[in-house]
Amino acid sequence: MAQFRTNHAKSGGASGNIIKMGLFAAILSGMVLIFNFFSGNKGASDNSAPTTAGDARANTELPDFLPLSSTGQIIDHQYFWLSYDEEHEQAEWVAYVLTKEQLDMPWVERQGDFRPDTKIKTGSATPNDYRNSGYDRGHLAPAADMAWDAEAMRSTFVMSNISPQARNFNNGVWRELEELTRTWAKSARKLYVVSGPVLSQQPKGVIGPNEVSVPAAFYKVVLDAESANPKAIGFIIPNEISFEPLTKFAVSVDEVERVTGLNFFANLLDKDTETKLEGRYNIDLWQFSKQKFQQRIDAWNKQ
Repeated sequence: MAQFRTNHAKSGGASGNIIKMGLFAAILSGMVLIFNFFSGNKGASDNSAPTTAGDARANTELPDFLPLSSTGQIIDHQYFWLSYDEEHEQAEWVAYVLTKEQLDMPWVERQGDFRPDTKIKTGSATPNDYRNSGYDRGHLAPAADMAWDAEAMRSTFVMSNISPQARNFNNGVWRELEELTRTWAKSARKLYVVSGPVLSQQPKGVIGPNEVSVPAAFYKVVLDAESANPKAIGFIIPNEISFEPLTKFAVSVDEVERVTGLNFFANLLDKDTETKLEGRYNIDLWQFSKQKFQQRIDAWNKQ
């Protein structure tokens, strides 16, 4: 019996120590939470820190079709996503989904509210950077692709979605490619679209107080992944006036990846499908328009 009382006393003492330690830990945790709250430090639960698309697969807020980010600053603008490159003061890529359903809706009136992107923690370019530069404020996600909704269109005028484009490039060959992409989306019903400047090549110069890089070329990647016959195609086009047909600038997605150093659709497609779709392209599977090409040569290039 004495032995029992001794063991029981030891057990009771251990239990008491455990309870005390638990209370101490709880008090300490509470103090840390209060400190973080008032200091503005949200700790591990803060999702505002920049992240790469590759790291963000567990974050369901970022869709799987996004390319990988080399800068670690992915911005969600609800209707499109972009990866911002602070060194060049523009996005390295802008990605979005374009559907027939959207394009069949009545278009809203175009808005021209160019403005800095307040979501860029390091600060974006401003409209003043482009003033008297001789370059257009060229959209990466086109305003017309978002014309089905007033807020969607307005979102495309943030300066993070803008890149310096030669006027006859923006009004000419780039416009033709944008219009064709909308035609392809109506036919396929749904496309994944990624556009951006080729920042891996030496810029043509810089403009504005923020020294925005003037890209030597631009690219666009288009993926039809959900039709009966999936296909993909890429384009790399010099940032200058062009009198060449768009087919001259068509390349495989793999080639765009090689030139830009980016990685597209790695989290959307399984490896075999990615290899198949990105490794080759067939211009016969994409409807090009001789009429639009001639319109570019006769009118758009002269605007």
